[in-house]
Amino acid sequence: VALTKLLADSGATVMQATPSSWRLLIDAGWQGGSAFKALVGGEPLPADLARQLLARTGELWNMYGPTETTVWSSCVRITNSDAPISIGRPIANTSIWILDALGAPCPIGVAGEIVIGGAGVTHGYLDRGELTAERFVADPDASNPGARRYRTGDRGRWRNDGMLEHLGRLDHQVKVRGFRIELGDIESNLQRHPQVAQALVIVREDRPGD
Repeated sequence: VALTKLLADSGATVMQATPSSWRLLIDAGWQGGSAFKALVGGEPLPADLARQLLARTGELWNMYGPTETTVWSSCVRITNSDAPISIGRPIANTSIWILDALGAPCPIGVAGEIVIGGAGVTHGYLDRGELTAERFVADPDASNPGARRYRTGDRGRWRNDGMLEHLGRLDHQVKVRGFRIELGDIESNLQRHPQVAQALVIVREDRPGD
């Protein structure tokens, strides 16, 4: 309710939020308007939410990009919630590849790891040299010899229409309300308890958006 009031009082015409936040806003009675632009990112955009946002806004955009590429790497304007929702094409000064386990480009329609290059790729992780070396790799196509690509760990593929489709994770990392969570970290901490022999952590969604 407070956010709904803030949007009305400020006369805001654009806002970026996770799908979870957009659902909260709609549940609070937000009606939007034809001059309002909604940017969605941080989690997959479900078709039912896209349908609700299209009815309340003049423009709806789906954004994709991890923090390590500071921050959006691709986007697409959504105009039809009945069509498959993609994450669009690379933004300016950004390149995206779909690579197989050997680092070779995947053909159109074949899933692989989403790897991002360009001006947005950051330098690495603070005091995490091993992880930086694993995720940030040399970019052989760049004109700058020191340029690197970021291996996202996300699974995706190029569609025949030139759009990028996100297909989940290659590992067990999940996102809840836009926050990255390593399920294995939770499991290992639970298993430290003397009365816990084994642990399995999953994400439950008993109703959409909850």
